[in-house]
Amino acid sequence: MSASSSASIVKLDRRRFLQLTGLAGGGLMLGMNPACSGFGVGNNSDDAVHSPFEPGAYVQITDKEIIIQAPVPEIGQGVKTALPMIVAEELDGAWEDVRVVQAPTRPDYYGRQSAGGSRAIPKHWDGLREAGALARAMLVSAAAERWGVPAESLQTEESRVLHPDGKQSLSYFELAESAAALPVPSTKSLSLKSARDYRLLGRRISGVDNTAIVTGQPLFGIDQTIPGMVYAVFEKSTATGGRVKKANLEEIRGLPGVVDALVIEGDFKVTQVMPGVAILAKDTGSALAARKKLRIEWDLSEAATDTSADFFTEARQRAQEPGEKTIVDAGNVDAAFAEAAQTVEAEYEYAFIAHAQLEPQNSTAFFQDGAVEIWAPTQTPKWAVQVAANAVGIRPKNVTLHVVRSGAGFGRRLKNDAVCEAAFISKQSGRPVKLIWTREDDMQHDFYRAGGLHKLKGAVDPEGRLSAWQQDFVSLTHAEAPYMPGYDREDAVSGGNLSPTVFPGGLCENQRTTQTLLPWNIPCGPVRAPGSNVFAFVGQGFLAELSQAAGRDHLEFLLEVIGPPRWLDEGNPGSLNTARAADVIRLAAKKAGWGRPLPQGRGLGLAFYFSHAGHFAEVAEVSVTPEKKLTVHKVTVAGDVGPIVNLSAAENQVQGSVIDGLSAMLAQKADFVDGRVQQTNFDTYPLLRMPHAPEVEVHFIQSDYPPTGLGEPALPPLAPAVTNAIFAANGHRLRRLPISDEGYHV
Repeated sequence: MSASSSASIVKLDRRRFLQLTGLAGGGLMLGMNPACSGFGVGNNSDDAVHSPFEPGAYVQITDKEIIIQAPVPEIGQGVKTALPMIVAEELDGAWEDVRVVQAPTRPDYYGRQSAGGSRAIPKHWDGLREAGALARAMLVSAAAERWGVPAESLQTEESRVLHPDGKQSLSYFELAESAAALPVPSTKSLSLKSARDYRLLGRRISGVDNTAIVTGQPLFGIDQTIPGMVYAVFEKSTATGGRVKKANLEEIRGLPGVVDALVIEGDFKVTQVMPGVAILAKDTGSALAARKKLRIEWDLSEAATDTSADFFTEARQRAQEPGEKTIVDAGNVDAAFAEAAQTVEAEYEYAFIAHAQLEPQNSTAFFQDGAVEIWAPTQTPKWAVQVAANAVGIRPKNVTLHVVRSGAGFGRRLKNDAVCEAAFISKQSGRPVKLIWTREDDMQHDFYRAGGLHKLKGAVDPEGRLSAWQQDFVSLTHAEAPYMPGYDREDAVSGGNLSPTVFPGGLCENQRTTQTLLPWNIPCGPVRAPGSNVFAFVGQGFLAELSQAAGRDHLEFLLEVIGPPRWLDEGNPGSLNTARAADVIRLAAKKAGWGRPLPQGRGLGLAFYFSHAGHFAEVAEVSVTPEKKLTVHKVTVAGDVGPIVNLSAAENQVQGSVIDGLSAMLAQKADFVDGRVQQTNFDTYPLLRMPHAPEVEVHFIQSDYPPTGLGEPALPPLAPAVTNAIFAANGHRLRRLPISDEGYHV
């Protein structure tokens, strides 16, 4: 990919390079500032040009190390290591010379600073390559000037510039200060590496925080401490929208270790601060002990009263009627059904689920003198600053946010309610506050994955080919509750909206898709691979039903549906590419031994899905006893996300996606009765245990397409691969998640 194809960072402009101050002791400092539309280079000279561009560069080379900023929050997806690796590759820096630091929250300086949508790598790929290549070019120029040789005659390797005589070399650290004083090269002179020349990318590199994690060093949000802070817990109504009428505050204030107890009215926004009672104590134990004695009388006149069983009952009824809104109407569906050799009808449904990230929500904040300083494990620093400012009534420029490592996110930390609560409680109490949610808080006050129901009808023609696809989707819309501002009756809840591109969009000539939205008050939000994590189960499961009806091998049938090589949306490199899809399907099938004979009660299941610009196919091998005891022996995964940056993290993301997807499909669900979730901890919301984890074999196609993310696209095919395998093993077609509702267990 050429430097001129950058999407996330505007093209370099020689006139926009700035000399900077701020690097003590000399050296080379290279940074990017979207506000200035370019990079900046500098040293500690006294004649630096002052500008809106501030020190805090992506790359700093001192007399002893290479410092690279990691601009995106680390939530377990590996970007704190992967993004600096991209810089180091183009720089030709030795990885052992690199020290990675988390960048400050400055979206005006670092561009997009959020973790979500599997977009960190693709959004920063070009810009970080340019940063590394620019630093390398300047170091080479400095060496050429010192030796009096042409720059083109020099090579670089492992943080050194090599003389053409093969005997001399200079380290980057020896050259850094003189490199910073040189004229900045033009964009056109930058030479970016081709994949065949990579020395670092594609290798297995240990995460930069791994040692600190395994030795228990304080990296995560829940580890943060600041001088003089108190520990806070926050009791809110378990039915969203309840307000405090009265509480036994005086009794709570007199309990051991308690500093104060406060009624928090908040701003009645679920994404900021809902009403409740905050207990402040000298330590977490005292706060939690006091909370057990807290008695609150709630005003529930505006609280949610939703019951999930009622939603599914109504959804099944509404699915029998014409859909409210037509999403797709292509070809001649009615004629195709009339001419079909076989038709199949089915209903698929899936439960609400919670995020259940390992580290519960937390945040530390200190409000003083009209400003607030915050330490938070957030996926969206820019949004955190904005909503925290809104919550405490100050301007965003008066919010200082320190992003700390998250113990997973899965989309939960896209919302910053815990950040707002900590800031609000600190302001109201006048103290620095560390707010900690319990697991029960996390389960009861989540933004849940929306449940849904799909009524499907499909047809195959006399030649056994897919000829028609009809889908009626029943999901949820915001019910105009006062605590859900900014939405109207036409808005689906997050994850509850079906787009025209959802499988088999564009792959079936005759297709009709409709959507009906039922009112809902309980907050819903994106969960890992939002939408795709359930739409894959529906689409790939039903496609397997159609291949069975056609009497076809499912691999052959699936490849036929994918069709000839093409971009599904011509000219859009973010759309499905059928050649890439077919390649991963064939690779997964080959590596899993598709078609081999298996003993009775054992089966293979295949599924493909395109999600978050990633092409993934998976084959699950399972066995099932007559008592419905399920063993998932192995999952074979093939994926194409372009060039792999860090093979270790890439494999980890795929393996984690398989385990996460299996855990969710087996037994996880969030049931609601009168607005309250019934599952409150892992005893009723089970996670997959280690003895039940399958072998996960991962294969990547290292294609030449621009790289895309890995946090999400490997998850969606897992559920249909497993349910298709269960059908192959015992002939039972599963159309509902979790499958424990139909008696299956591990």
